Amino acid sequence: MREGSRLGNLWLAIVTPYQRWCVRNSVGPRARAVPLEEWLVPELVPPPAAPVRHRDRVEANARLTGATAAVLLLLFAIEGVTILRIIPLLKLHVIIGMVVVPVVAVKIASTTYRFARYYLKSPDFRAKGPPPALLRVLGPLLVLLTVVLLATGIALIFAGSQTSLGNRLLLAHKVSFVLWIAVLVVHVLGHLVETARLAPLDLYWRTRRIVVGAGTRQWLLASSICAGAILGVVVAARIPHFLST
Repeated sequence: MREGSRLGNLWLAIVTPYQRWCVRNSVGPRARAVPLEEWLVPELVPPPAAPVRHRDRVEANARLTGATAAVLLLLFAIEGVTILRIIPLLKLHVIIGMVVVPVVAVKIASTTYRFARYYLKSPDFRAKGPPPALLRVLGPLLVLLTVVLLATGIALIFAGSQTSLGNRLLLAHKVSFVLWIAVLVVHVLGHLVETARLAPLDLYWRTRRIVVGAGTRQWLLASSICAGAILGVVVAARIPHFLST
């Protein structure tokens, strides 16, 4: 009797893990080869991948916004250096300005998405909460001033520096820049810590795996930079016409 009981226990010890493996791994598209120790010790079998949570959308949006903001800070810093010697560095000034355009578009899209999801009462975005009141007020103003600054700069290149329209555009470009830089300083200081935390998360292997879509976010940002560089080269070809008219 005892011998039969021992054989029965041995049979269960071998068959039960095998049956569990069949259920978990042999059916469906995720079938895989499982080591022997996972057959004999079911606790070693890794759990199935967790589904993408809605909370990941909040973090993914925050990471894209942070990475884009970091790139824009670098581009704005380079653009600021070109202002110090605008005539000899005019070509670089125009190229960097055009690189900024699609990157700004990505930034506006990501922040608008968060804005829309929050005010449409998405539970996860509501749980994250809004930015501080001052930054919420300055956000739309910063977007408006950025669009005016970029639009007047591009239009100025095509209008020429010595025309009456060019003079008006140059004045609007300078005034919008002064207002823009004042609002930008407050905006940057308000988001500096958050941007420094979020910007590198998709670059590190340990943290990029936590939120799906890291590669997509990086390709989107890289594509916007490349598109802007192409636009910059095309528009910079107008500089001789700008200086002569």
